[in-house]
Amino acid sequence: MKFNKIWLPVVLLFGLAACNKELELEPAQSISEELALSTDANVKSVLLSAYDGLALDGLFGGNTMRDAELMGADGEIRWVGTFEGPRFVFFHQQIANNAEAENMWLDAYYTINICNNVLGALAVVNEADRSQVEGEARWVRAMAYFQLVRFYGQAYQAGGNNSQLGVPLVLSPTRKVDEGSFVTRNTVEETYTQILDDLTKAKSLLPEDNGVQANKHAASAALARVFLQMGRYTDARDNASEVIESGYYSLVSDYASEWNNDDNSSEDIFSVQISSQDYIESTLVVFYSIPEFGGRDGDIEIQQKHLDLYDPSDARLALHYDGAGAMRTGKWRDQYRNQPVIRLAEMYLIRAECNNRLGTATGAPVDDDYNAVHTRAGLPAASGVTLDDILHERRLELAHEGHRLHDIKRLKGTADGLNWDDNKLLYPIPAREIEVNKSLVQNPGY
Repeated sequence: MKFNKIWLPVVLLFGLAACNKELELEPAQSISEELALSTDANVKSVLLSAYDGLALDGLFGGNTMRDAELMGADGEIRWVGTFEGPRFVFFHQQIANNAEAENMWLDAYYTINICNNVLGALAVVNEADRSQVEGEARWVRAMAYFQLVRFYGQAYQAGGNNSQLGVPLVLSPTRKVDEGSFVTRNTVEETYTQILDDLTKAKSLLPEDNGVQANKHAASAALARVFLQMGRYTDARDNASEVIESGYYSLVSDYASEWNNDDNSSEDIFSVQISSQDYIESTLVVFYSIPEFGGRDGDIEIQQKHLDLYDPSDARLALHYDGAGAMRTGKWRDQYRNQPVIRLAEMYLIRAECNNRLGTATGAPVDDDYNAVHTRAGLPAASGVTLDDILHERRLELAHEGHRLHDIKRLKGTADGLNWDDNKLLYPIPAREIEVNKSLVQNPGY
């Protein structure tokens, strides 16, 4: 199933006050919010637009996943493309008007505003469907805020007060520019509290089966990911375990078959739905792939330092290929294929890591969860698995999927000689937003 959009003439940004007259012009294909949000069917159509929002370049359409790898590259991948935005991200030379930082801000708050509009119109949704619609809107909003806070705010510190600046929390529809539009940045703690609130409520509201849209297990999986980032290992373990034990998903037997599919695999908890008939295109394919398969010019090359991490018999190493004069990842090879965002292998590794840290065996012994992923890659089963083993396995299993920067930060590592809390590992607040909204505080160094 692909998503069809219905347009709302809503104010998307705080930085549009200077051009508010233009906001009065409705596109010919749009309808007023009064009509768009006046019936059950229309609200549900607007909800589908929120999933389209998640699939935009600045969210899970690919660019922020790509940038998480470029910012944490540390010699394992290399940007050779001509686009300035990603090049400055890769070399840690961003300035306040970097196009990548601006793109994420625009796409994320656009998507959040759609969710807020849906949540504000729940009263017209059929009562039997109201909980599910609310759960989906909350899940999408949480996913957008989680991406935002990890790129614009310093990492969450377990046991700290986390008063460092996060991102503005906008939780009601924005339909005009007024004094209320000039919001301030909430703290990292406040931002994570809102994310957890949305995901916890979504988990209680969503059904087990919801096609390609978010379901109860997607909420649990997102909670596992968020709790892991926060260092709340018991909560991360328990949510990952719920997904695994649900029996709703299973690892594909052949690692290569997880990628470049028209439909979700048995392993996919949530994927961006892409087809050649849709306007959506994965920018991971655009930048990681080569013209032969529908990519650009091979803008991202996989370096030997990364390839050396794998055992020679590892199926994940075999997925890399030589194309256009450099090594490429086969994960993002083919144009117009679904793009996995959360998959079951990640849940096994989260549960294994958390059980190891806690000295527990909830759901399964650490070795069993580790080996579920390790042996699927064609490697012999291991025993006496250590935390270092699990973290290394995670690095290989989830390579090129947008986890690297965030793992460096939560594990307090380094990238390209920069410590995990270096301001160069943050996006700047877009210059256009700072210029118009004097209440916003810029990240240091920009």
